Amino acid sequence: MFTSVLMIEKPLTSVDVDFVTTLHGDEAVSFVVLMQPRGAQADVLLRAIDDVALGELKDAVREGDVPEGEAAVAPAELALEHSLRALRAAGSQAVGQVVEDHPLDMLRTVVDDSNADEVIVLTAPHYVEEFFHRDWASRARHKVGVPVLKLFAHSE
Repeated sequence: MFTSVLMIEKPLTSVDVDFVTTLHGDEAVSFVVLMQPRGAQADVLLRAIDDVALGELKDAVREGDVPEGEAAVAPAELALEHSLRALRAAGSQAVGQVVEDHPLDMLRTVVDDSNADEVIVLTAPHYVEEFFHRDWASRARHKVGVPVLKLFAHSE
């Protein structure tokens, strides 16, 4: 069985589930999902710039209204559970956890412990972070010894 560590920051949509569960054709895939809630970080400006770059001006204005830090943990747990159920309903094995601190250190541990074959980073575009190679996928490539695939999440 092929094992993928799937890093996400929002609940998987049906399109996302279909995409990640069919990446390897008919081969059975198990997923270890790492859900990162929004941290209490000073990156509100970066997210707003990304929203503007994507033409989502209304989202840019509301960046400060979205829960961060401790307030983001409960919604992240619900998003993780939704995503795990969706992956299982699609016929895959799936376990996961919310990662609050040091997600890339946790990623390395999970990859090693699960003997993962790959890491899939499924996020919204983060143009500023990507430009400076500070996004999860770029940073993960330096932490783990397996291929890292970056995919953009879909919205419903």
